[in-house]
Parts: sequence; structure tokens; C-alpha cells
Amino acid sequence: MPERFSLPQLLGHKYPHPTTAAEALERLLAGNRNFVAGRRQHPHESQRRRAFIAEQGQHPFALVVACSDSREAPEVLFDCGLGDLFAVRTAGQVLGQTALASVEFGVLHLGLRLVVVLGHSQCGAIQAALQSGNVQGAPGHLPALLATLLPSVEAARAAGESDLAEGTLRRHVLATVQTIREAEVLRGVPDLLVVGGRYDLSSGAVELLT
Repeated sequence: MPERFSLPQLLGHKYPHPTTAAEALERLLAGNRNFVAGRRQHPHESQRRRAFIAEQGQHPFALVVACSDSREAPEVLFDCGLGDLFAVRTAGQVLGQTALASVEFGVLHLGLRLVVVLGHSQCGAIQAALQSGNVQGAPGHLPALLATLLPSVEAARAAGESDLAEGTLRRHVLATVQTIREAEVLRGVPDLLVVGGRYDLSSGAVELLT
């Protein structure tokens, strides 16, 4: 017979489950501070935790929309463990229909009230958009991805940004936040907090942009 656990055992007394979006955000930021300082707690990585969430289902406390870049792993940089985060990852954290549907699923079906859109420095997708002279000439499905980034590229250029990649990154994060906030099925969700952030690959620190 598999061992059965109670919800408090799943969540743990050392890492109490956040009950509000504000608490969830503070948990993420505290975890990032641990990561930057080299003091990760490695929560929720035990066999007991794994067995519980396999049997009882997932109970994440935050949703993170992040880039697919292997250097930006939300569970690592926020010092979280198994079942803590519902992550939606695409190149350049581009929010196409299926990615937005995943966000809607997390909010509507998992009851998540914190969504963090997390861009990062030295983003390859943004560099590709900046260097692309002919988006439609890109191979495969890349035109759709690059086209999503172009408005932020053009806005950064129009603003005369000295660092186009950084200016594009910040504008793209804010545009993605706005897209989620304006999603028809999410507008009426009470207490939903959608924020944007920037992860620095060198320092490991997360900076909130909203």
C-alpha cells in the first residue's frame, strides 16, 4: 500500500504554502535572494514529496512564463521544488495561442493567482529579432515567433535606446504582461496579480519591472 499523506505534510511547515498572490511573490523573491547568495534551501525534493504529488496531484503556488533558455530555470533561480511552480516556457517567452491557453489553464483550473512573466538578459530570441532583416524569410515556424517580438524591437528603436536588446526585452515583458491581463477569460478573475520581471544571467538576480 502506498503511504498516504495529509496536505500539511505535502506543503511542509518549513515552507508554508502562500495563501495570496502577494505572499507568493514574496516567496519567489526570497527564493531568488537565496539563489543569488548561494544559500538555496532545495525545498520539496524528497521522495515523500514526489510520492505525494504523484498520488494527490499538483498544488503549485505561482505560474511563471519564462524563456526556454537553459540558463533561466525558474525552479532553480527561485529556489523552488517539485510541484511548486506551474511553468510555461517558450523561446523569448513568446505568448502564442497555446502558451496563453496554458496560462489560462493554470489560473482557471489550478486556481493560481500569481503570474510572473520573466524575461532575461542576453536573450537569443531577442537577438535574432534584432538581427533579422526579413522575418518572413526565416525557416520553419520562426517567422511567427520573431513577428511577435518585432513591435518591441521597433518601439525600442523609435525611443532611441542605446541598448536595443535591453530596451526590447523590457518592452516585450511589459507587452506580454498586458496580453495576459487583457485575456478575455482572465479579466474577471478576482485577486489575479500579473507582474513582469527580468532575470540577469550574470548576477542571478530577478528585478521586477511592474
